[in-house]
Amino acid sequence: MSTLVADSVVAGYGKQEIVHGVSLVAEAGKITCIFGPNGCGKSTLLKAIAGALPVWGGTIGLGGETISNLPVHEVVRQGLVLMPQGGGVFPRLTVMENLRMGGYAIADRKLVDGRIEALVDQYPSLARRRKTTAGALSGGEQAMLALARALVSEPRFILLDEPSAGLSPAMVSETLERIKVLTARGIGVLMVEQNIREAMPIADRLYILAAGEKRFEGTPGDVRNDRQIMDIYMGGA
Repeated sequence: MSTLVADSVVAGYGKQEIVHGVSLVAEAGKITCIFGPNGCGKSTLLKAIAGALPVWGGTIGLGGETISNLPVHEVVRQGLVLMPQGGGVFPRLTVMENLRMGGYAIADRKLVDGRIEALVDQYPSLARRRKTTAGALSGGEQAMLALARALVSEPRFILLDEPSAGLSPAMVSETLERIKVLTARGIGVLMVEQNIREAMPIADRLYILAAGEKRFEGTPGDVRNDRQIMDIYMGGA
């Protein structure tokens, strides 16, 4: 079973260090959540793990292989893909064109086309809107498209940066349920999320960051109540 390991990762932007030696472990077939206040380094950590930002210190390992500072397309080929905040769909491209972008790191185009057709069968609303530009889709449909696009490369792990952001309460529940279904396929999920109440029930393990440092790690059962989470956010318990 594959494991994603971040060991004492240091990362940031320009000369500003944002993440200060954070370590975590995420397992295949499970959902690992990262919580924390705005600006604490959650998204920076996720981007560093995905290769979208350089790792200044520490290492990233996937399935026993070091992937630190590999080009993003090589990270994808290793089986790890990032779905950025807001999904990152290309608004002027059609649904099918967006899905093909998910297979950019795969040389075999027939293989990509076959995977896309299989995914479209799983998402009927996308099948009906194959030629529609992504910008014309609803927020929920864009979230669905982004998730389907991430699956084209058949990753071992998906990194999700606030997948519920901007969605209606009903769509938040539906989106998180779709994410939970991925684990049944053996895919590991490492997810940054602000909607703690919705994410906690599907999390297998969680980490809490504050000021760029890990303040807590454990299972949802290890968290007593909302007060404990807020205390951690503020640098207490």
